Amino acid sequence: MALDIRTVGIIGAGQMGNGIAHVCAVAGLDVRLNDRDPDRIRMGLSAIEGNLSRQVQKGTLTEEQSRGALGRIATAQGFSDLEACDLVIEAATEDEAIKRQIFQSLCPSLRPDTLVATNTSSISITRLAASTDRPERFIGIHFMNPVPLMQLVELIRGIATEDATYEAAKHFIAKLGKISTMSEDFPAFIVNRILLPMINEAIYTLYEGVGSVEAIDTAMKLGANHPMGPLQLADFIGLDTCLSVMQVLYEGLADSKYRPCPLLVKYVEAGWLGRKTKRGFYDYRGETPIPTR
Repeated sequence: MALDIRTVGIIGAGQMGNGIAHVCAVAGLDVRLNDRDPDRIRMGLSAIEGNLSRQVQKGTLTEEQSRGALGRIATAQGFSDLEACDLVIEAATEDEAIKRQIFQSLCPSLRPDTLVATNTSSISITRLAASTDRPERFIGIHFMNPVPLMQLVELIRGIATEDATYEAAKHFIAKLGKISTMSEDFPAFIVNRILLPMINEAIYTLYEGVGSVEAIDTAMKLGANHPMGPLQLADFIGLDTCLSVMQVLYEGLADSKYRPCPLLVKYVEAGWLGRKTKRGFYDYRGETPIPTR
């Protein structure tokens, strides 16, 4: 019988972390939200409150459900505050060294039966599990962005992940009202293995002068029926995250077709990371986004 997950700890209160907290709380689970930056926790809670209000306005939640969800989210000042959790999900920046450090510091504070998961979009689950004291209770739970709206969650087993851990994760995702798919532990898993090379190729298309930002996004929206152009999507994901995933693919698979486009590298070096910094392939500082080149 799978472990019944009732209390979830989340490390990282950014866009992904607060989104995961949101859906867990709406599903009736108790949430402990942790971040090393207190300001980020405040911003994360504010984002959750705003997103819940929008759901109330749309009629997908009642006021009572919204208040109940907010009431189930508590802040965790340190890892010791996550001791009562049945599952802890790491949703920090897409940097393997940072994630490994988090797991090494986290595990001594947890119960022996607590499951540990990572929301990584590309990094080896087996390697991350090896930095914990419980690789058999470790799994990849990759939510899509924006978490409250996207139905799919990728589950990724490391080499040591036990069947009971996988089953518990699958039941947890079902409890959130989402659909899980299982991926083998290869670089970038399923979604990003397909999606990010397409975005990288769109950036090459811009880099080589084949089309403008507007032409490329319009072509894919109207010619391939994509809801969002690839460059607009890159800005939404974050260009630093796009680059991190492409580097994982390039280094992990040793195939030149995954080489990150030099223009993507240049934008990241400039600090033009997309929506979160107000500039990427589009400039978001005005009323309407306009292409930056």
